Amino acid sequence: MSEKYDPRSVANLLLDEADGLNIPIKHIALQKLLYFAHGLKLIRTRTPLLSGYFEAWQYGPVHPAVYKIFKRCGANTINIRAQKTDILTGEKLPLDVIEDSDTKLLIQSILNSYGNMSTRSLVDLSHTVNSPWAYTVDKARTSATLGLRITDDVILDRFRYHLITVSDSQSNGETVEEAPFNFRN
Repeated sequence: MSEKYDPRSVANLLLDEADGLNIPIKHIALQKLLYFAHGLKLIRTRTPLLSGYFEAWQYGPVHPAVYKIFKRCGANTINIRAQKTDILTGEKLPLDVIEDSDTKLLIQSILNSYGNMSTRSLVDLSHTVNSPWAYTVDKARTSATLGLRITDDVILDRFRYHLITVSDSQSNGETVEEAPFNFRN
């Protein structure tokens, strides 16, 4: 699991896994789930999951390459898969399928933990104070930045600020605040 993947291939994997779990995924949710998977892999292994970069957009981190493909779905559940285009012929071709079991387990873990969260909750989680998104937006307000890119270094440094309130069935309905991810290897 040390290879950086085409973000469109990881998006396809996430969508296929979500279909298997009967979890409908909309574009904004896809972006946040990819971001959380990328951040978790960075924290665990110090290597990125996705090639390219995320940007700080109004509704949280967005990977431009994934946005370009799925923006046409709007606010609807995604029912298409990303493809690549042969630059010589213009022919649409399937992307490489990710076979790596560690990557599949990472995506399944993200979906099991966050796949059923509302889009609004995912956006709120991505906007956490001091998070990579918030840091990048705040920095852009006070100094010159390059296109609101959320660098992997910023993700490594600030991903720990993503906190989530979860309901623990063993706590008799009381909410328990926990870090959203297990940061141990």
